[in-house]
Amino acid sequence: MRSSEPVDRRALLRLSGALVLGAVAVATLPASPAEAKPLDAPRAAGQAGEAWTGYAVARPGAPADVVALIDRVNVERRALYTQRAKSQNVPVEAVAEIYAAQIAASLPKGTWMLAKDGRWSQK
Repeated sequence: MRSSEPVDRRALLRLSGALVLGAVAVATLPASPAEAKPLDAPRAAGQAGEAWTGYAVARPGAPADVVALIDRVNVERRALYTQRAKSQNVPVEAVAEIYAAQIAASLPKGTWMLAKDGRWSQK
């Protein structure tokens, strides 16, 4: 499906419901802090932020190891978004934006966010 084609609203609603259930399931899984949220420390240091696209973004001046970590996280996110999009027959971008909203809602105050207009702001 091309992004210029209309999106099936029912498919998006099914996808939203599935994502909420998935988020609840993930939130209840026990995991070590290092495994659960690898971007917490770079976010807290102002080296990483989250974009409206559903992907993590390196902040200006972020060290190479943080950039590499962000790249790895984004590869995993892209795989998840692609899988969900295929199963729901919706564009990957639609899935990514739904996840972006969930990610943004879960972030602590002070986390850097990159808006659609290209401006950085803190939550």
